[in-house]
Amino acid sequence: GLTFDGIPNSIKQPNGMKLNSMGKPNKMNSTYKQMTGVRELYLKKHVKVLNIVGDVGDKTDGRVDNISTLSLQYLVSGGNSSYRVLKINGKNAQHSKLHENAQVDQALIKFLWNK
Repeated sequence: GLTFDGIPNSIKQPNGMKLNSMGKPNKMNSTYKQMTGVRELYLKKHVKVLNIVGDVGDKTDGRVDNISTLSLQYLVSGGNSSYRVLKINGKNAQHSKLHENAQVDQALIKFLWNK
């Protein structure tokens, strides 16, 4: 079902969710529980992950809570994989504006092509 803000319950993060030092949430919704299965793949392979997090000033990108975005760490880090967070702040860190943000463009170029 849908919640009042239009986000399906299956992907909405539970209230009071906290992350441990490995990014593991203390509460998981059904979709996140299913995604924990990919951890095995990341532990066996060498994958580089850049997690871009937007914060418009209230610990969200205006659409997704930062704690939800940061819970990616638990799913994709460990083993030979590397995980890094780039936090973008301000009005251009809005969810729909991140793809137009020059700071994001520069970080992606450096991440993908090491330039």
